[in-house]
Amino acid sequence: MALDGRSAHDHGDAPDAHNPDAHNPDAHDHAHPRPDSHAHGHAHAHGPALARAGARHRNRLVVAFALIGSFFVVEAVAALLTNSLALLSDAGHMFTDVLGLGMALAAIQLATRFEARQGTATHSHTFGLYRLEILAAFVNALLLGAVALWVVIEAVQRLFAPAEVLSAQMLAVAVGGLAVNLVAFALLRAGAEESINVEGAYLEVLADTVGSVGVIAAAVLVRAFEWGWVDPLAGIAIGVWILPRTLRLGRQAVRILLQAAPPHVDVAALGAELTAIDGVVDVHDLHVWTLTSDMEAASAHLMTADGVDTHGVLDQARHLLAERYGISHGTFQVEPASHQGCHELSW
Repeated sequence: MALDGRSAHDHGDAPDAHNPDAHNPDAHDHAHPRPDSHAHGHAHAHGPALARAGARHRNRLVVAFALIGSFFVVEAVAALLTNSLALLSDAGHMFTDVLGLGMALAAIQLATRFEARQGTATHSHTFGLYRLEILAAFVNALLLGAVALWVVIEAVQRLFAPAEVLSAQMLAVAVGGLAVNLVAFALLRAGAEESINVEGAYLEVLADTVGSVGVIAAAVLVRAFEWGWVDPLAGIAIGVWILPRTLRLGRQAVRILLQAAPPHVDVAALGAELTAIDGVVDVHDLHVWTLTSDMEAASAHLMTADGVDTHGVLDQARHLLAERYGISHGTFQVEPASHQGCHELSW
């Protein structure tokens, strides 16, 4: 937090209240009083590191990642060999599991490494590498969307000209996929209650488990009744089921990359509530954005009447941000009404 126009945090990379990309809103678990607030007994402590909850379950994530990643290759090859679109759709969905687990592991690893380096060295990545998770999610959405569309188009064509499907092999691979998903599901269940990263991977595996059941049902019907049209129909069903989730993932990734405010934050209402704090006469340069999963931040200039206790203003602003909007990392520049220059900014 900033006092009387000074920067909010005196870490190695000094933040700029005008530029949300100028500091890392990573969580810290140490308290460090500012020189000008020490006499008043103010020490701003930061929350626990993001990595910790997920890190406790990292080994389980690694095992699940290895299992699903290996079986994805098996299922993709089997889909081509058996000529099954349903199996190919499920392989595409399993690919999202691989990426989801990989992103969860990457986020935990990056958070752990950044925490270990905190306060020991100055580095150019003041945000760390957390945005890699969002870039990976965006690429994931593009790839999966393309696969799902191709499967749906191919499946519609096959409805009018059914192709021969090796149902026995299709069934064996689908059962194997279900078994792998159930193992991963059991591995991730406990961690999903503690970490949002693990929870995301857990939900992906849960959804893929449902897809595997659909492929098994299609394989049984094809083998029992020689209904060749069931395979493309199952492919369409899985593809149509995947597409909305893919679009939602892509939309979320784009919002974050464009630094839009989180959907649950009404920026106008936040500005009005900050202005209503005793002693605050104006709020400007208000920014709210998401860095990556479960990491949101805000910055603002709070103009106060001359002589106002800035410590009280900061405490109220931080409390408002955390309690009303769930944002524990805020950078506030507090400046007296007599201060000149801030309104000259054009962006």
